[in-house]
Amino acid sequence: MKIKGKEISKARLFWILFKSTFTLSAFTIGGGYVIVPLMRKLFVDKYQWIDEQEMLDLIAIAQAAPGVMAVNTSLLIGYKIAGVAGALTTLLGTILPPLITLTIFSYIYGAIKDNIVIKTLFYGMSIGVAIVILDAVVSMGKTIIIKKKIMPIIIMIGAFILAYTVGINIVLVILASAAVGIITTLLSDRKKGANS
Repeated sequence: MKIKGKEISKARLFWILFKSTFTLSAFTIGGGYVIVPLMRKLFVDKYQWIDEQEMLDLIAIAQAAPGVMAVNTSLLIGYKIAGVAGALTTLLGTILPPLITLTIFSYIYGAIKDNIVIKTLFYGMSIGVAIVILDAVVSMGKTIIIKKKIMPIIIMIGAFILAYTVGINIVLVILASAAVGIITTLLSDRKKGANS
């Protein structure tokens, strides 16, 4: 792997993977929909270890897989960059901060939950989370629209309408979107095979 054109050692690579995921997990509030766009900015934009399309694919797999989206995404990123050892490194970096934080807060939450400053702080954090999620939606939506592929655009708009206007369960929307994506990909691959 390289950073700014310079080759780095495996030890340095694993340290960067651990430090990056640990820092993101420790200082990001709002779960996977907040952490994942920040991972994208780090590993796609800053380090350029994963390209934009691969990142979108990894996020889609992480969302479809059972479990916590941030953990799933970090596992996939770690595996893509450095195999099983990379996946274990990013997994550890992602789960340690919440584990430490929840252990500490479970002891002190009862004493601070009614404090007006704490309530205000949590309210402010929820606004920040909403802004980061909006940024993720806009940046990923732009990527889909720039490619000018009609089916992903229809799926994106349809999923939004079904989930937030009609009120259909989000799990059904995700499964339906995945099914349409699989069918579209298979038909596209078959068409390419017939043409070649």
